[in-house]
Amino acid sequence: MREPYPPREPYESGMLDVGDGQSIHWEISGNPNGKAAVALHGGPGGGSSPGRRRWFDPDRYRLVQFDQRGCGRSTPHAGDFSTDLSANTTHHLIADIERLREHLGIERWLVWGASWGVTLGLAYAERYPERVSEMILLSIALTRRADVRWFSHDVGRYFPEEWARFRAGVPEADRDGDLVAAYDRLLNEHPDPAVRRKAARDWVAWEDALLSLEEGYVSPHPRWADERYMIAFARLVTHYFSHAAWLEEDELVRNASRLAGIPGVLLHGRLDLAGPADVAFQLAQAWPGAELHFVPGGHTGDAEMSRLHLEATDRFAGTNGNP
Repeated sequence: MREPYPPREPYESGMLDVGDGQSIHWEISGNPNGKAAVALHGGPGGGSSPGRRRWFDPDRYRLVQFDQRGCGRSTPHAGDFSTDLSANTTHHLIADIERLREHLGIERWLVWGASWGVTLGLAYAERYPERVSEMILLSIALTRRADVRWFSHDVGRYFPEEWARFRAGVPEADRDGDLVAAYDRLLNEHPDPAVRRKAARDWVAWEDALLSLEEGYVSPHPRWADERYMIAFARLVTHYFSHAAWLEEDELVRNASRLAGIPGVLLHGRLDLAGPADVAFQLAQAWPGAELHFVPGGHTGDAEMSRLHLEATDRFAGTNGNP
């Protein structure tokens, strides 16, 4: 198996005031004269990862990463219960991406996204197609109400014990209704911090269950040991999922024709229990020029996804659309 590129430290970073009392942390690695790319992390609330730099040739890419509102090194942090999330929506994040592009003086860039980052990347590209040169999207998620229903209810048929515990984590009156909305109320409205912390632990335990069959996945995931991270992640995911990302149902598929002329590589695991393969297929069918590859693994990928991922970044490194 081919190894990703050696890690390279960022050569520039900063905080960008995006309004609403929010500042986002950004960093750039690779070649200052290379092809511009922006990486959109998952979650919401997952934060940027140094390991992501290894998928881009540091001699040919100028890779921009940033922490979306409320997570990572951006401020204020959703791990603090006092942080209000009302100015943290998909539309705010789209505006932040565009403001960051302007701040860095980039004309067009490749948009990379994984999981939730796919939803955000598509929403941005459909709003600003003239600013996007190519797209590489992994583990396709569209955050439609039907997709959220699958994630929080339907897939429980594969994990009946874990889903029973997940369902039991909300008040009895809410257990036959919308579980995501119920967790959102616990995490973002309940006055008792102890109740909020328990809801966060219950939520991430369910996230772990959905990934528990994937090769090499450790449960509980070590990242949950950081309570502030865990709380921010659970608060942001339920905040976004309970509102279906503030997008109209099927909006991203319906508007995929706006991506015509933008080359796209879509990589999705056939055994992805967090998001069924037909989600990726629906998007590819609606996007003229999209290239869809199914791989044998799940949501976190496998060796085949890694190979195709590196092939895609290498291929696009030599195309036009630079800063």
